[in-house]
Amino acid sequence: MALYYPPVGFHFIVRFSGLGFSLMDVMFQSVSGLSAQVEMDSIPEGGENRFTHSVPKGIKFDNLVLTRGVFLHSALINWCRDAIENFEFKRLDMTVILLGSTHLPLMAWQVTGVLPVKWNVDKLDAETSKVLIETVE
Repeated sequence: MALYYPPVGFHFIVRFSGLGFSLMDVMFQSVSGLSAQVEMDSIPEGGENRFTHSVPKGIKFDNLVLTRGVFLHSALINWCRDAIENFEFKRLDMTVILLGSTHLPLMAWQVTGVLPVKWNVDKLDAETSKVLIETVE
């Protein structure tokens, strides 16, 4: 019987359609926010005040947060800057791909119509020697 080992969460890439392929724009330190939740609505029972019914009303998705070291001349950051500085929005499709030990895809999450809503660079600190991290939400 072969042993099953769950996949590791550190071997992944992120691809954006419409940006072209650049090795720097597929590598990230972390991706968070891959979640979905069913929103429920409470409806009181007609004529009977002691009971309520929970019914699904929609799906709620969290914002995806991508972090990585700062890259110069990045198509991803140019896309974010167009949205933030020029208020020109272009929706892209994004795929997060979990890779196995042979570097082949194990799982993938497709997100359609993404827009940048926040861009952040960590603080600059002369007393530390760490990689400058940027975050795109």
